[in-house]
Amino acid sequence: MQDIQRQRIPRKLGKKSDLDDLANITLFIAAFIGIWQLVYILGIWPHVSMPSPAMVAESFAGLLQDFTLIKSIGMTMYRLVIGFTISIIIGISVGLAMVKFQGFGKTMSSFAVGLQSFPSVAWVPFAILLIGLNDLGILFVVIMSSVFSVMMSTYSGIRNIPPLYIQASRNMGAKGFSLFRYVMIPAATPSLLVGIKQAWSFAWHALIGAEILIAASVGLGHILLVGREFQLMDQIIASMISIFAIGLLFDRIMFSKLEDKVRDRWGLNQNIER
Repeated sequence: MQDIQRQRIPRKLGKKSDLDDLANITLFIAAFIGIWQLVYILGIWPHVSMPSPAMVAESFAGLLQDFTLIKSIGMTMYRLVIGFTISIIIGISVGLAMVKFQGFGKTMSSFAVGLQSFPSVAWVPFAILLIGLNDLGILFVVIMSSVFSVMMSTYSGIRNIPPLYIQASRNMGAKGFSLFRYVMIPAATPSLLVGIKQAWSFAWHALIGAEILIAASVGLGHILLVGREFQLMDQIIASMISIFAIGLLFDRIMFSKLEDKVRDRWGLNQNIER
């Protein structure tokens, strides 16, 4: 009976926490719109440079009505999924190889740290000259901007596993693949999740910048580019709101839920719940 009660309490707390987060986000957005409307009324900037929330909402409705925004979001997400998936596959594979071969790991970790701090926009000219003004160039920028974060999180997550875990598992008979699957992966999971989440953020930033600079014909970056060329600030702000909303949804729906499920799967939330 006590075990059942212990299992129910975290669920109720989780639902309450979600409602509190939703309320805080709603209040923040309402306050932001109120300040924005006040700035518009005061006329601190010209209305061309600072449109009102109503004007942006009208532009937003226009982009939805002719399916421009829907097509752009779909194409941008398509590029993101492909590029980010390739980054995860390459990053985890190379990270495991770095753990397996220590000399390669030490050398590659130094290069990876330097390349990870490399600005994503700086990859764009290289991609244009090497690949061209096409989707492959955009994917190249996305991959190069995010793969090193996954690589280093895999490498550091496994290397920083407490030796006591490995020794205790070996004393109980675990070895080889069983040791890797049931001990090393759960212990390295928190670091890997943080790296994947950070890599997604890098990939998202790089993708929008690449779409603008490589002049993609369809995408959220294309909407920003057109708005800049024709000085349509309401369209620019509408696309920026879309980018923010997508990022927020991914964090709340995908990454937060995934992190909770993984931590529950490997029993990493027990100490927090107690």
